[in-house]
This record gives sequence, C-alpha cells and structure tokens, in this order.
Amino acid sequence: MKHLVFIILVVSVLLTGCGGAVEAASELTVTSTALPSPTETASPSGTMTITLTPTITPTFTISPTPTPTWIAQGPDAIVVPILLYHRIAVSPIDSQYYVSPDKFEDQMKLLRDWEYTVIPIELLVKAIKEGAELPPRPVIITFDDGDISVYETAFPIMQKYGLTGVAYIVGNYMDTEGYMTAEQIKELAAAGWEIGSHSRSHRDLTKLRIPVQRQEIYQARRDLEQATGVQASTFAYPFGKMNDSAGSQVHAAGYIAAMGLGFTSDQGKSNLFWLQRRDVKGTYDIKQFAFFLPWQGDPAYMPTDTPTPTSTASRTPIPTHTQYPTSTSQP
Repeated sequence: MKHLVFIILVVSVLLTGCGGAVEAASELTVTSTALPSPTETASPSGTMTITLTPTITPTFTISPTPTPTWIAQGPDAIVVPILLYHRIAVSPIDSQYYVSPDKFEDQMKLLRDWEYTVIPIELLVKAIKEGAELPPRPVIITFDDGDISVYETAFPIMQKYGLTGVAYIVGNYMDTEGYMTAEQIKELAAAGWEIGSHSRSHRDLTKLRIPVQRQEIYQARRDLEQATGVQASTFAYPFGKMNDSAGSQVHAAGYIAAMGLGFTSDQGKSNLFWLQRRDVKGTYDIKQFAFFLPWQGDPAYMPTDTPTPTSTASRTPIPTHTQYPTSTSQP
C-alpha cells in the first residue's frame, strides 16, 4: 500500500513538471514568432540593381588671375613705347593726322588684350633718372593739339578699355571752335589723364628768336595751368622740331621732360628732353600698328596673315642737341 502511494506521488510530480515545461515552451514559441520570419524576405530577381552611396564632389574655387609683377628698370636706358595721335575722327581730306574711331578702338583693344599698362610720364622720368619699378609692358599714349575729338571720341573709347592718355594743349587753341575747353581738360585730368603744354600758338620753335621761344614755352605753361588748375609738367615740340635754344628754354621753364619724334621705343637720359614717340598715322592698319609694339601678345587677337614682328626695337641715334642735365630750375 505504501508503495502504491509513493508511485502516485512520483507520477503527480512528473506531470506537474511537464506542464511547466510545456507552458514555458509555449511562451518561448510566442516570443519567437514576434521576430521576422526568414521566409518573408523576397528572393533576389535575376537582375540585381546595386545602389551606391553618393559621394560629395569637391567644389574648387578658381583663383583670380595674378597681377603682373612690376620689374625694377633703369636708371638710364629702358624700353617704353610712346604713341602719338592728333585727331580721332574720319578725315574729310584723307589727312594722315586723322585716325578713324574704328581703327583707334581696335588699337586700344589690342593694347588691352596684349596686357599693356599705361604709366605716367613722371614714373618714366623717375625710371630714367634713378630707376623705378615698371609693369612688364608699359606704354604712354599721347595726343597733340587739344582737338575736340580727343574728348568726344578718344576719351570714352579709352575708358572702355581702362586706359588713360596725355593731352598736349596749344594755349591759344583752348576754348576755340574744334578744340577742347578748359572745363573739358579739367574733366580729363579728373579721370586720370595727364595734361602738358604744346606751346602757346603752335609755331616752329626753330625759326623763332629766343625771347619769342620763351613766350611759346614758358608763358604757355603758366597760361595753361592758370586756366585749368592742372599742373603741366611736360612739353611737346610743335611739328616735332627743336634746336639747342628751344631745348634749353624747355629745360629752364621747369618741365621735367619733353616729347619729340622717333622710330624706337628706347628712352634714356640722353633723350629725356626728346623722348621718342611713334606717330600713328590714319593709313595704318592693325598689323602696321602692331609693329610699333616691342612686346607681342596672343596671335589670336591678330589677323592670321600677320607677319611676326621683331621682338625688340632698334635704337636710333639721339640728336646731340638733346644732351641736357636732368635737373629742372625755374627761370
């Protein structure tokens, strides 16, 4: 009997343990069904598309074109082309002293495209006398007589290309028909132009007596400065003619330099009062104009049939009557 009771107790314990195990297994099964079923994942198709993670494309900042480095030049012999114009208009009589506005603009554009930089005459004088830093391709652009076309036509064209000039004024022509007024000359000066004297009445100085030369040279400067309030520190010889007495008068009148004529871009102490200028004639095309320039630029800016200009200008003899001291003294 005792054995029977023991057996019943053992079977009850076992049944109770199995029920707990079954309940635990049931709870485990419920918990596991909350996870994604492997059979729910779609099988890959025959063609697989791979999606790449996009990358960041670096952004590059374009550096500005560096400013050309100015180079120390001088003292004495340096190369600076000086261009000479008279009238920027269509000539009514086919005069060589007229350059048409279209041709003039082509020339100014070429100077800009070939990276020429206008410099003041004062800087040129400093480079000649004691040395100075100059841009790689310096140039000076001058206009004789004071014709109204310089103000009305040349001025706006040069502003368009970032260029300035030097206006040489005949004193008795100022404020007369066909020539600039004092107010227009002031406007040029305010825009960065230089103003110089081209004598009082545009007479050939080599044919005048010394007292008359003095009036044409010294008095012309005083009159011009009083009328415009602008300093006239340089002189241009009428007709490009001078002699010993005229050169001495220009120097004594306090001018720092004077403009002559020539066929080269070479400037130096020996011709400080006869600086070499290239006269730009109205008959010249852009290819002939390019021969005046000692430094050439991108040929794409020139016609394809343009011959290759010589790289350097040849020096021409300097007249002996231009040998003057470089100091200036007021008479």
